Amino acid sequence: MTYERIDARGLLCPLPVIRLQDAAKRFPPGTRVELIGTDPGIFQDVPAWCRVHGHELLKTWQQGDQYHVLLALR
Repeated sequence: MTYERIDARGLLCPLPVIRLQDAAKRFPPGTRVELIGTDPGIFQDVPAWCRVHGHELLKTWQQGDQYHVLLALR
């Protein structure tokens, strides 16, 4: 299993999701991707993106002023 981390800190929505979308094109199905951002909007935008594109949302959490989303590409 491949694990990738995308740093979207300092970007406002929708840029973190755009960065995720661009990166997802390069990664094979089954890749686990952790998106890290400082805009809490990723907690709404990334789950919606996963539903639309058929990816699996695994976990969301906040650590200090950073927001993390872990997903599996399908």
